[in-house]
Amino acid sequence: MIVDPVEALKKTSNLLVPTSSSHVPITGLPTVLPTNTPIVVEATHVGTSILWVVFVLMLISTIAFAAMAFRVPVEKRLFHILTASITAFATISYYAMASGDGNSYNHSVIVEKHQHVPDTKQDFSRQIFWARYVDWSLTTPLLLLDLAFLAGLNGAQILVAIIADVVMILTGLFAALSTNDSQKWGYYAMACVAFLLVIYQLAVHGRSMAQSKNSQTGNFFTAIGAFTLVIWTIYPIIWGIGEGSNTINVDGEILAYAILDVLAKPVFGFWLLFTHGRMDSSHVRLDGFWSHGLSSEGSIRVGDDDEGA
Repeated sequence: MIVDPVEALKKTSNLLVPTSSSHVPITGLPTVLPTNTPIVVEATHVGTSILWVVFVLMLISTIAFAAMAFRVPVEKRLFHILTASITAFATISYYAMASGDGNSYNHSVIVEKHQHVPDTKQDFSRQIFWARYVDWSLTTPLLLLDLAFLAGLNGAQILVAIIADVVMILTGLFAALSTNDSQKWGYYAMACVAFLLVIYQLAVHGRSMAQSKNSQTGNFFTAIGAFTLVIWTIYPIIWGIGEGSNTINVDGEILAYAILDVLAKPVFGFWLLFTHGRMDSSHVRLDGFWSHGLSSEGSIRVGDDDEGA
């Protein structure tokens, strides 16, 4: 049998050259790895404008409360001084935030795990207004004093309420500045427990003491106390969807806190002072040192020897 060498070469060459069907594509590998572009969530012109508006409202309220204080005798100015101090501290706080001070950035790195490619990292920063927490650490105890003196709480109950309130604000600040989720929500839980203690002091002891005075004072305390506690309950909700989970942006957070602060400070203050001024039974009259200073009998003498010494 005679074999044509040319035909034999063609047959063997077809076995050596790969066909198109033998190509297996490799999938799952990205051609270009994603770049780490930092994400920064901060206030825009809208948020800054809201801060300036609230600053003006707080300033006007402070001037109004101070003017109202001069219309009553010194011994009856306790509520006026407390309420004016609340909006005065808030005025300073909002001025700091609106002018660009009183804030910092909480930076964290979000790591996304992958099976077949390297893990990707994303830098994330959110603007935190720490001046707001300084404001709350000063104004919320004063608000509690307003309600405590209206109800007639004793010194021990007032002290417990104020300590719990300060713990609530400080743990909220620690949570806002924390870069670890477990620590953040741990601080948040502590703040909520402290808030429950504040609610207990006002809702149980405060209401009982106010009702024991007379029905007019009791009904007014129940109304303004419930108003305050409802507003205060919304604050941790806003924190949770804002600084906590980053669900809303900083402008939305500013707007929500602005509405709550206006209700909790100027609106609360005008309601308290106008209603309290028409209720003789709820007046807290302070004489002695508050009204007259140190008398000659109780003053400290320097350089005078007692007779017979």
